[in-house]
Amino acid sequence: MADLELNEQEQNRRDSVRKLREMGIEPYPAELFDVNTTTEDIKAGYDPDKCPFGNISIAGRIMGRRIMGAASFIELQDTEGRIQVYVKRDEICPGEDKSLYNTVFKKLLDIGDIIGIRGYAFITQTGQLSIHAKELKVLGKSLRVLPIVKEKDGQVYDAFSDPEQRYRMRYVDLIVNPAVKDVFIKRSRIISIMREYFNAHGCIEVETPILQPIPGGANARPFVTHHNALDIPLYLRIANELYLKRLIVGGFAGVYEFAKDFRNEGMDKTHNPEFTCMEIYVAYKDYIWMMDFIETLLEKIAVTINGKTLLNIGGNQVEFKKPYRRLPLLEAIKEYAGVDVKGMNENELRQVCKDLGVQVEASMGTGKLIDAIFGEYCEKHLIQPTFITDYPWETSPLTKRHRNDPSLTERFELFVNGKELANAYSELNDPEDQLFRFKEQLKLKDKGDDEAMYIDMDFIRALEYGMPPTSGLGMGIDRLTMFMTDSPAIQDVLFFPQMRPEK
Repeated sequence: MADLELNEQEQNRRDSVRKLREMGIEPYPAELFDVNTTTEDIKAGYDPDKCPFGNISIAGRIMGRRIMGAASFIELQDTEGRIQVYVKRDEICPGEDKSLYNTVFKKLLDIGDIIGIRGYAFITQTGQLSIHAKELKVLGKSLRVLPIVKEKDGQVYDAFSDPEQRYRMRYVDLIVNPAVKDVFIKRSRIISIMREYFNAHGCIEVETPILQPIPGGANARPFVTHHNALDIPLYLRIANELYLKRLIVGGFAGVYEFAKDFRNEGMDKTHNPEFTCMEIYVAYKDYIWMMDFIETLLEKIAVTINGKTLLNIGGNQVEFKKPYRRLPLLEAIKEYAGVDVKGMNENELRQVCKDLGVQVEASMGTGKLIDAIFGEYCEKHLIQPTFITDYPWETSPLTKRHRNDPSLTERFELFVNGKELANAYSELNDPEDQLFRFKEQLKLKDKGDDEAMYIDMDFIRALEYGMPPTSGLGMGIDRLTMFMTDSPAIQDVLFFPQMRPEK
């Protein structure tokens, strides 16, 4: 600690630690402090006529205090909220020695310190529910000064609102901005709802490898590492699709996984290199079934989390009540870009992109050129939940060809508020067609497309043993949480988003 450049308040707090120990009070005690209630339990259950909460043991952080003579008030914050604590000198120091109050409480404790209180609940003369402290114990001394957010007459002062600081020091953000914790509680509830829904439909939760010899299941640039014992390169997974489909081959009727995926790509308000994706695969289903399945789930999540289906997302009113619009990709381009690209070859598509002012690269094939037009002209209009269906086979190497048009595939992407939320297929289970698609991906890689897929021969071998018709879907949990909590950036729904190193 001697290497730290301390300001005056930080030095004073370290001096307080030393003085506490000189008084025989350990500022970081090891023994148990038994908590038997919370602030919210007291607020919800206190009845002055029945006098409950007569034997309270509660712990939390000092967030404010008013030091008076022989009696003072603390604002105590625990895991669920805040409550006022009344501290009277002769109550916590019943004997002749008043040092716990006069020295420890009044001089050596600071805002941010963690204390334990034993006492009883009561209503003050001003009508405020409070705790009358009978005992006070120091549980953890804070050595840094908390930013104290104040609110008066609806105005917030000294807000801890700088995104750089909030995301980097999430622990401080959670302490001083209570609404932040609510977002992460809702995130946890969203995942629980999804688990219950999938389990009720006969699916089981599984785990698949994070370190993979071949980065498969998506078009993305992977992170690469090295395994010393085997002396081989390994990749952090970009998706878990190919492993989950191996389990369908093995006989499972339905499997799902909440997976940490990693993509070595850019960062912005909707992308983090490490993110959570839920993927689910159900045998003997197709992508039409999956649309019904997932819109029912999203309506259920919206109602459970927010009590309604019409949600505000970034200033837009978005309706999650099913059914959602189903719009073929080429029809969407015709509707929003005013061009019919059906049947066009690569040169014709490049000319369309030029005419429309869509920037493209030499490595792009027909599928990516179509996707570029869609991204530029269509996505921003898809505010209400919309299934965009029937993608070109070139950009869907793991998807079954469309039953009515072999140039397309049975795939949909679900868009909400102008952003992709989910991607789903009728899964390709023809091993020969799958090998052909992988080889076409290699051609794109040779042209310079570093997001094109590798060939996974073990996955081909698995398909050769026979995979039943299957529907699969991947959904970004971070983005879903953004929508359900009206959070403007992915960093707001990740406890610890990736940040540039501190200078």
